[in-house]
Amino acid sequence: MGPVLRMCDEVESVISAIRDDNPDSDIEVIDRGSYIRVQAPGRVRVTETLLQRHLGPAFELRSLQTMLSSFAGRIHTTSEEISWEWATKREGATR
Repeated sequence: MGPVLRMCDEVESVISAIRDDNPDSDIEVIDRGSYIRVQAPGRVRVTETLLQRHLGPAFELRSLQTMLSSFAGRIHTTSEEISWEWATKREGATR
């Protein structure tokens, strides 16, 4: 699970920030030409702090949303980070 990023000038810097934010995860990057899939088992996160370290202090976390063409898993957003986790069936949910 993880983000699917549109190909753009900043994509390598975003991938570097994701790698730095997930030092204990095996981050896999799959280049599909017009987009890049970034994935890891369990959970992937990226913080505004590390995005700013790689893209400059003016970069805002919400700017990442324009680069997302899709994602796998359940997305969680705060003002400081975005994370993707495997979606699990909620307790009490019925089919």
